[in-house]
Amino acid sequence: MRSHEVNVRGGTTIPVAHSHRVMPVALVRLSVRACGQPTHPSRETWQHGGVTAATHSTLFPQVPDSADAVLEGLDPEQREVATALRGPVCVLAGAGTGKTRAITHRIAYGVRAGILQPSSVLAVTFTNRAAGEMRGRLRQLGAAGVQARTFHSAALRQLQYFWPKAIGGSLPRLVDRKIQLVADAAAACRIRLDRGELRDVTAEIEWSKVTQTVPADYAPAAAKAGREAPRDPAEIAQLYAAYEDLKRARSVIDFEDVLLLTVAVLQDRHDVAEQVRAQYQHFVVDEYQDVSPLQQRLLELWLGDRDDLCVVGDASQTIYSFTGATPDHLLDFRGRHPGATVVKLVRDYRSTPQVVHLANGLLAQARGRAADHRLELVSQRPAGPEPGYAEYSDEPAEAEGAARRIRELIDSGVPAAEIAVLFRTNSQSETYEQALADAGVPYQLRGAERFFDRPEVRKAGSALRAAARFGGNDSLLDDAVDLPSQVRAVLSGEGWTTEPPAGSGAVRERWESLAALVGLAQDFAAARAGATLSDLVVELDERAGAQHAPTVQGVTLASLHSAKGLEWDVVFLVGVAEGMMPITYAKTDEQIEEERRLLYVGVTRARERLHLSWALARSPGGRPNRRPSRFLKGLRPGSGTAGGQATAGGAGGVERGFRGGGGGGGAAAAPRRTQRTPARCRVCGRTLTDAGEMKLMRCEGCPSDMDEGVYERLREWRAVQAGRSGQPAFCVFTDKTLMAIAESVPEDERELARIPGVGMRKLNRYGTDVLAICAGQEGVGLDEDD
Repeated sequence: MRSHEVNVRGGTTIPVAHSHRVMPVALVRLSVRACGQPTHPSRETWQHGGVTAATHSTLFPQVPDSADAVLEGLDPEQREVATALRGPVCVLAGAGTGKTRAITHRIAYGVRAGILQPSSVLAVTFTNRAAGEMRGRLRQLGAAGVQARTFHSAALRQLQYFWPKAIGGSLPRLVDRKIQLVADAAAACRIRLDRGELRDVTAEIEWSKVTQTVPADYAPAAAKAGREAPRDPAEIAQLYAAYEDLKRARSVIDFEDVLLLTVAVLQDRHDVAEQVRAQYQHFVVDEYQDVSPLQQRLLELWLGDRDDLCVVGDASQTIYSFTGATPDHLLDFRGRHPGATVVKLVRDYRSTPQVVHLANGLLAQARGRAADHRLELVSQRPAGPEPGYAEYSDEPAEAEGAARRIRELIDSGVPAAEIAVLFRTNSQSETYEQALADAGVPYQLRGAERFFDRPEVRKAGSALRAAARFGGNDSLLDDAVDLPSQVRAVLSGEGWTTEPPAGSGAVRERWESLAALVGLAQDFAAARAGATLSDLVVELDERAGAQHAPTVQGVTLASLHSAKGLEWDVVFLVGVAEGMMPITYAKTDEQIEEERRLLYVGVTRARERLHLSWALARSPGGRPNRRPSRFLKGLRPGSGTAGGQATAGGAGGVERGFRGGGGGGGAAAAPRRTQRTPARCRVCGRTLTDAGEMKLMRCEGCPSDMDEGVYERLREWRAVQAGRSGQPAFCVFTDKTLMAIAESVPEDERELARIPGVGMRKLNRYGTDVLAICAGQEGVGLDEDD
């Protein structure tokens, strides 16, 4: 192990440990106990139409009136997540399966039930947008006060607080533009870098720091990771060292130093570490497949020797490995925590079966460790249109075709904000900006300034605040009879008009921001009768604090990387051609597989309609030498069959931690994971995708060989069990599960356990009774006490 000394004001140095491997946390054998299962769940639950789309929620929902009410509408796996409040929990969540819903309800349920103190919970994720959304949802669930932050934001707060005590003086200034420091370092080394090389060298320095690689070790570490250095590795190591020297000389730190220094302080000062651990006892980590070795080390220091940790992720959505992110921490979680509860979310509430089928097909061809752990999604939505495929002569024609189709969709009533154009590189944006502008279609670029930080939004907020305070003397409000009209009147003085300005650019962007505030006021007034302008100002302030922005009307233009975590009704995936998808510089098998996962992320952004397109040439009149992406082979019409054989996908469900005897545990202590093939109808052999059909293991239309007598006796027994426990009957077993039991009539626990809907918990609790009923024994479970 090496150490890296970060020099701060006054000549003090802090040793920061570096290693190419993350230090393993202590392996402890744990038992997970059930916690907080509600006695009387509402009948308006997931099986009775009460579940909402995973990420589609009412803008201003009513705050649940109790802890149990927080659990209403969750499906069985989401409920398992929400009620597993002790010990390590790993949630493997496929795209669109409601992971944010599950973990926010988990936190809110724990808080509302009095099991978790809001101030003791730290939820971390990777973007300010995701953290803001999490804070907004927690507030709506009645769990305000929980800290939901990015890794860097949480670390920076701790560093600012403890720096005077641990180091002395004030924290060095956080540098605004790292790339300028890299340019200065290059000048000091007499190395000329063009604009592209400057950006690439900066990325290499960032990668080195998050993987805890010091300058002297850069070359071998980069070679081991298979990175293609933009310059000679020795030169990059020299630039990296000069960059660090320059920071010390100027008494500044960068974004990665925030994590490095926090790690150093927590490692060096046990009193500080204990104070942090006394503050935070429960941790939730979203997008865990994206953690870097440095973030994992910080998380371990936050935890100490405790294990109240819930991680959420999907290895199939690992698309940031170039920044140092690795899914290994997610995939190895059960090995590090043999007592962990593992919950798999595969019910896709976002996308239609047609979109889900394409997404599953993409991953079925994948290879590698992440592919071995893929989750096979099961759509919960009604059928929709098949994905569309279009080939164009050149890129401008492709952009014009997409703009024309988008114009038609908007004219037919599809909101512009529910449409997105996603591309592989930001350089593709300009062509689509021009095409949309020519078609008179409003658009917004993803990755722009945060909504509440925009000058026009800050100015509008000040105007609304003044109107709320002195509105009685404002002639603008004389004719305003309700809250929406008051907001329209105030914002008309800031540039809002009933009709949008023509064209695009800054004027249109300002209008879209103000229009979003007008729309927010209308939704707020509709949700809260009698709301005043002062109430709206309070709501805006709370949303600004949480970065919970309203929707801006306009088609979204975004790169596939920046689209992660978002969704739209209609998605146009453009430029899906060899050389762009996968990108030309993706050479190794691992890089190709990451490109496949990137396309998978793009596909799973679509709720209802999905359009994929490519161009045969870059420019009009160019050689038509391009071809569609290899990833579409066997998936798009007329493209033949997919290469290779599909790997088995993971089914949904819950796996409990290992509780047997033995010592300290380790990877070998975890139960063996079984590979599951796609479910097929046992009558006709068709692949099953409907959740109900998968329970029965047959198509709804195929003949049933159910034993009616066994089914009726199971129903009678279930009613008695439900009455004793005070639960609805379906909480014992659903009708579909009873039908599946009556059709297969299992003879032993092994056969019973194979039936979907019969988990280990229910097998242990009800297995003896169910098998006795199947064997024809009378009076089972009807007379004795539970």
